[in-house]
Amino acid sequence: MELATGTGVWYGRVVRGRPLRWVLVRPAGEAPGTLQVLLSTDLALDAAVILTTYAQRGALEVPFAQVRAHVGVETQRQWTNRAIARTTPVLLGLFSLVTVLANRLHAQGLLRAQACAWYQKQAPPFSDALATVRRYLWAETLFDNSPKDTVLLKIPRHQLHIWQEALACAA
Repeated sequence: MELATGTGVWYGRVVRGRPLRWVLVRPAGEAPGTLQVLLSTDLALDAAVILTTYAQRGALEVPFAQVRAHVGVETQRQWTNRAIARTTPVLLGLFSLVTVLANRLHAQGLLRAQACAWYQKQAPPFSDALATVRRYLWAETLFDNSPKDTVLLKIPRHQLHIWQEALACAA
């Protein structure tokens, strides 16, 4: 990896004359025009710290992408900013609760990646974790009223499991 760093001044419409540290990064073996530009307003940071901090951002970006995709943070339909300000923390809290419960279910061996025809999943994504949490909560609260040794509820038990699986993944 090749690095170049220095300081400069940022000029823009809103910010005029803001000092910053820049870092140019080119991975080894890449074309000469392939550069990544990183900027920091903290002039005391050296290039290695800026690069390390940038690399760690992936740990934050993946959960936010999954919150947007599966919990609907960016698809809220409220009319006011105050309503959005109330809803977003609740959705992030819901995401956190599902993640904690899915982690516990994974430790018990209950979290599994759903089969996919076009690629092999390395680990269960959030959608599979959400489906597992739904199945667990439904089994513990809604469908746990009948004795375990009966074959029939109001529908055959195997049919109930098929419907639970389909609903858990689709809901």
